[in-house]
Amino acid sequence: MVGIMTIKRREFFQGISAGAASLMGNPGNLFGQESVRSDFGAPYTRKKLQADILVAGGGLAGVCAAIAAARNGASVILLQDRSRLGGNSSSEIRMHVLGANSHKDTSLWRETGIIEELKLTDSATNPQRSFEMWDLLLYNKVVSEKRISLMLDTALIDAAVQNDAITTVRAVSPLVEELYEIEARYFLDCTGDAGLAASCGARCMRGREGRDVYGESLAPEKSDLKTMGNSILLFARKHPQPMPFRAPSWARSFAEADFKYRPIHSYEYGYWWIELGGELDTIKDNQKLRHELLRVVLGVWDYIKNSGKHSDSANWALDWVGMIPGKRESRRILGDHVMIQQELERCEAYPDRVAYGGWPIDDHPPGGMDRTDIQPLHQVFFKQPYHIPLRSLYSSNRSNLLMAGRNISASHVALASTRVMATCAIIGQAAGTAAAFCVQHHCSPRELASNKNLLSAYQQKLLRDDQAIIGVRDEDPEDLARRARIAASSETAAGKAVNIIDGWNRNIGDGLTHQWQAPMRDGELWLQLSWDQARSIREIQLTFDSGLHRRLYLTGQDSEYNTQTRGPQPETVADYSVEAMIGGTWRRIFEARDNFLRLVRHTFEPVATSSVRVIVKRTNGDTLARIFEVRCYT
Repeated sequence: MVGIMTIKRREFFQGISAGAASLMGNPGNLFGQESVRSDFGAPYTRKKLQADILVAGGGLAGVCAAIAAARNGASVILLQDRSRLGGNSSSEIRMHVLGANSHKDTSLWRETGIIEELKLTDSATNPQRSFEMWDLLLYNKVVSEKRISLMLDTALIDAAVQNDAITTVRAVSPLVEELYEIEARYFLDCTGDAGLAASCGARCMRGREGRDVYGESLAPEKSDLKTMGNSILLFARKHPQPMPFRAPSWARSFAEADFKYRPIHSYEYGYWWIELGGELDTIKDNQKLRHELLRVVLGVWDYIKNSGKHSDSANWALDWVGMIPGKRESRRILGDHVMIQQELERCEAYPDRVAYGGWPIDDHPPGGMDRTDIQPLHQVFFKQPYHIPLRSLYSSNRSNLLMAGRNISASHVALASTRVMATCAIIGQAAGTAAAFCVQHHCSPRELASNKNLLSAYQQKLLRDDQAIIGVRDEDPEDLARRARIAASSETAAGKAVNIIDGWNRNIGDGLTHQWQAPMRDGELWLQLSWDQARSIREIQLTFDSGLHRRLYLTGQDSEYNTQTRGPQPETVADYSVEAMIGGTWRRIFEARDNFLRLVRHTFEPVATSSVRVIVKRTNGDTLARIFEVRCYT
């Protein structure tokens, strides 16, 4: 197949010093108390670690994969080669977390699940729009999961394979002078560059497939190794006095004609079209590209400040310039299925669908800023979101390797849509949940995708965790609420109380309101579930409305920020309590205040009850109480 390559597995530590390689062979106990001097010129300590799942890469795909796997009962080691989580969304790069709802055609389809939890938390707790606070939020979410062992500043080096399964990866942290040998049952490549896949000999794809490969109308006529390029962003701030700028001698020079297709509308945040590297190797040439991108950034700012074409920039000064290029494309891992343009356009209803996308096919010319004479992008929009199958989230020739992020099994054309971070995040949740499900059921990802009973149970687990799957509704046999009688203090004509068990926990574009609604002016509002016989209940799960029809993401760009409703979303129930009928008396089980999350779970000592009710006391501003779904579990 054109564009597919198999990278032969290297021996451990090929490409680094022989001294380091010999070090890893030295005996030691589980946590390696022995230190020897290696060719690195410093003592490196050997450590052996184990977990159910190893996640390589701490971008949003890796973060969501690790959290999902841990919350589903697996022990997880999360490797990140930098000191911050979040990848392209972190303070090191500062790209927008975009996804399926970023255009009006798909406005109903903001991603839910873990990425919605992260966005809602940021919106409520980060009014200052600080990317460093976003870093801290991600760090807090990860380290708060007791089953996750986070290893920052730790780079994966190599992997060992036996019988087509990965057995061990090796990693190094120069910061603490340690070398790690990590065993796991399942491995997730969330590196973006497919670094783990390349290390273990998994089949990979690279470049652009020609039209003859998949019949894609948007593909180039012939296959090549070109990709979309990397970008570096800038932040600027307005001051009360003029702020001169002198570019260094090595900065590039630009003229007015260079911005024919790259208009400069504002100065505080920019610019995605500062892009280079598609005709080089975005991995191997990364350091060279960083310097070239810095030359471009400073040259663009020099044009803004000194060309005379932007006189209103006089009081503006650079406040931050990225030093790590944000990548759009490099390697992709070959799975059992390769997503292609036609499937996205016709919304192929894969039986093993586990996530969705909707960002347009947004392809950028490889030349980037070396070709300012042409448009910096070509976009084709979708009329509806498309599905993403599990078969595109695991390796075709490594039985325990899954992947999430921009390195999933997709053609170059399909990648141009699937690569954006909110989509990568829900792919991460799907892959992390799949890995934990495989741990629990002792199966491979391929077996999970092909076994109808396992697949259905796994999809229901995703729905329970608020991962939307288009066209799949709640049929969880363990959910006691599905067998309850529903009543309410009041309801609207569209927002009937019984909607909370109709199987949909969001509006799906069918013209119906899949939530209970009641006017807040009606006084004390309650929603009640009752059973003919007492049930033992120890967990209640509530899904509130969080305004999914709006955009919501951290941004330094004022025009984007001003279109959002920041803070707790007004539709979300803020103060509420839950009561149970016990011995003929309503007793309060728990009470919550100042909630801003869409999905909340409350676990408590089991209670035997024939009725429970949710009492809504306050929203975050909306005139209606709104609840999409109530679930009850023993």
